[in-house]
Amino acid sequence: MFRLLMYLVPLALTIFAFIDCLNTPEDEARHLPKIAWVFIILLFWIVGPIAWLAAGKVRTVPAGGRTPSEWHRNHRPQYVAPDDNPEFLKSLAEENKRDEALLKDWEADLRRREEELRRKERGEDTQGS
Repeated sequence: MFRLLMYLVPLALTIFAFIDCLNTPEDEARHLPKIAWVFIILLFWIVGPIAWLAAGKVRTVPAGGRTPSEWHRNHRPQYVAPDDNPEFLKSLAEENKRDEALLKDWEADLRRREEELRRKERGEDTQGS
């Protein structure tokens, strides 16, 4: 059991530190660029995560007063449900108009072809009698 923990604890710590490093904004990584921290965490999988947790990330509120969660909250794209998005509804209405126009053209073409077939049948019947 302890042999298994010897491998699982550093692995879990490495995964945690790696994800924490990736989710940290660039300006909150201390001493080194964030990409350097990623390589340190992955290459030195026992010492790297401990170094990241101890010295790599600003753990207090930054000077600007914003926390990482506020940064992520402010930089998320705002999604609107399709039925609440007026641009999407407008595009559906335009697409519907185009489809109706195509359907009317198709029906007119179908009526014209049916009429031509009727004329041919009447013309052939009168010639044959």
